[in-house]
Amino acid sequence: MNNTITHRINCKSKTALKRAKKAIIEGGIIVYPTDTLYGFGVDARNKSAIDRLNNIKGRKSAMSVIMSDKNMVFSCTDIPQKNHKIVKKYLKGQTTIILKIKSGIVHPNILGEEKTLGIRIPDHNFGPRLCKELGFPITTTSVNRAGETPLNDPNKIIKIFNGEFDILIDDGAMKSSTGSTIYKLEKSIIKVIRR
Repeated sequence: MNNTITHRINCKSKTALKRAKKAIIEGGIIVYPTDTLYGFGVDARNKSAIDRLNNIKGRKSAMSVIMSDKNMVFSCTDIPQKNHKIVKKYLKGQTTIILKIKSGIVHPNILGEEKTLGIRIPDHNFGPRLCKELGFPITTTSVNRAGETPLNDPNKIIKIFNGEFDILIDDGAMKSSTGSTIYKLEKSIIKVIRR
């Protein structure tokens, strides 16, 4: 994709989903709105796209993903049936839950310890709709350089990152946020990692 200029599309545009899907399939990077922050999104299985994203962020570490719905979550994770009820309770807007993931679902470079993965289903429908269209998860990580404050204003995002990613799905400036509350499932118990 063209790396000299970032395309900007209104979130409500009829072509936004289609163009974001095309960018992801082609190994591109998008910025899209969630219910907490704008996020960088790439195909969570694509090593070169993940490497490019890590280069923009200036770090290499585990990364969370967005999935389309709870059915996708349970088909991709390696958790006992008895834990599905507790996961459903915590897997909602403005939360991330860290779960053990099946092999081959995402690239190993974004996994945490013991093959775990942070998973979100935001209340904002763009990311989940995109994942449903794609049939696989995309990354969700704040739009900032490592150690800097996440950017929630599309104008500032374009000013700082123009040309470094491919498409901005613009849903206007958001209120400041520290991101989602993070939980982790360990031995049938939910633990709070970050509020």
